[in-house]
Amino acid sequence: MLANTYLHYALDLWAQQWRRRQVRGDMIIVRYADDIVFDFQSRAEAERFLAELRERLFKFNLELNEAKTRLVEFGRYADENRRRRGERKPESLNFLGFTHLCGRKRNGKFVVLRHTMRKRQRSKCRQLKQELKRRMYLPVPNMGRWLQSVLRGHYNYYGVIRNGRAMNAFRYNIGNLWFKVLRRRSQKARLNWKRMARIIERHLPYPKIRQPYPEQRLRVVTQGRSPVR
Repeated sequence: MLANTYLHYALDLWAQQWRRRQVRGDMIIVRYADDIVFDFQSRAEAERFLAELRERLFKFNLELNEAKTRLVEFGRYADENRRRRGERKPESLNFLGFTHLCGRKRNGKFVVLRHTMRKRQRSKCRQLKQELKRRMYLPVPNMGRWLQSVLRGHYNYYGVIRNGRAMNAFRYNIGNLWFKVLRRRSQKARLNWKRMARIIERHLPYPKIRQPYPEQRLRVVTQGRSPVR
């Protein structure tokens, strides 16, 4: 809340004015608290905005996190332009837990791929490993209900199109961690993977696409008219 209130005056209003005065091409601003992405059609305008942004924040005793601040060539023409210059494929962009990449559909059309950040997923697995150890001696159904809630929350956020592989990997890792914990608590009758697979199948839901497809999310239907996008 503090970041939203403070940056509204220090950044948002100023950036809107800057866009109206100095931008000839497209400029899109996406901000969540203090995580921000600025999208420019022109690299020259992006470089000029970055320099003036540093000056603007300095007036409020603020500064950019240089480790996370960079210019990235991204979009439907980035791959073609970089290949023409003999450069590697476009860089990825991490934002709000997702790694954004330039991709192509089967028909060759450009698409933005959003995959769960590997660092974020590994961190979550480490946290769950410690929590599973703490709940080690709970009945299996109780542990299963808790893990169901964890997975459903994960799917609700990361359940976007073309992120199924990462979500499946997360479910597999959770099942594997649960297996190790249950084996540690049973010294007499060691749990085998065949029986554990049935427990996982019963308690851990499979990933689902929870967020609507872009065609559905951006679709506006007006009464008596054809859909407008």
